[in-house]
Amino acid sequence: MMKRQLWSTERIPDQAGRVFVVTGANSGLGLATGRALAAKGGRVILAVRDEAKGRRAAEGMPGAEVRRLDLADLESVRRFAEDLRADGVRPDVLVNNAGVMAPPRTLGAQGHELQFAVNHLGHFALTGLLLDLLADGPNSRVVTVSSLNHRQGRMHFDDLSGERGYAPMRYYNQSKFANAVFGLELHRRLAAAGSPVRSLLAHPGYTATNLQTSAPTGLVKLLFGRLLTPLAQRPEQGALPQLFAATDPEARSGQFIGPGGPGELRGAPTVVRPAPAAEDTGTGRRLWELSERLTGVHYPLPAAD
Repeated sequence: MMKRQLWSTERIPDQAGRVFVVTGANSGLGLATGRALAAKGGRVILAVRDEAKGRRAAEGMPGAEVRRLDLADLESVRRFAEDLRADGVRPDVLVNNAGVMAPPRTLGAQGHELQFAVNHLGHFALTGLLLDLLADGPNSRVVTVSSLNHRQGRMHFDDLSGERGYAPMRYYNQSKFANAVFGLELHRRLAAAGSPVRSLLAHPGYTATNLQTSAPTGLVKLLFGRLLTPLAQRPEQGALPQLFAATDPEARSGQFIGPGGPGELRGAPTVVRPAPAAEDTGTGRRLWELSERLTGVHYPLPAAD
């Protein structure tokens, strides 16, 4: 069992010369991740929907660059990837961090339920569009940030957008379950193709960010935004699992990194187990094929046997 009780940002190796794309990097876990990587010499691209907030976040972050990315709009995802390619940017690590939690039922630009669109489909498309650039670099990684809530989630394949039975937390859990399924299926397909790119998952335990207050309403906002806040970790602590996954030499493709404390709610990074349902290869293949169809992004990777 990996012992990581003492792991902190001080253990991050020198990242000079390495390029990181971090989605949702203007606040919370993304901001903490970007700051830690920049402090170690990494070039950090803050992929954010609000460029003004991104520029404020980049202040005092050496090597940071702000680029607009609206994960709810697949056309924005394509433009972001095309611009990186045109500018000759070759990321070493993609951190799929951005997310939205428990809003009233809302649809993204292409008509998909907002949480599924932002948390899963946008990141699925972005990863596929950048995969060949990632493969060109040494020690390339994709880190997809899920949540403890993936354990309560499942895919509502017959009602993905909640037309017949939307509940904010139920569809948040679906999106985080989709993150876990995607990260594991990506690992299997990369391994089958003999790709050097690593796919890892991470979750922050229970961490206080604006995710719990910016979109939720009613009881969900009261519970997560106020009543439970004293129990939560700070973003700097909650970001450690994704930082470990993005940088540590011991991190391996297919691993899920989370806090090592009781209930995985807090603590130093360690390897944790995903929900058994997220490891189901049939679900992985079905979600993958569906995501390719909904996004129009087709990966040059064979299905794993």
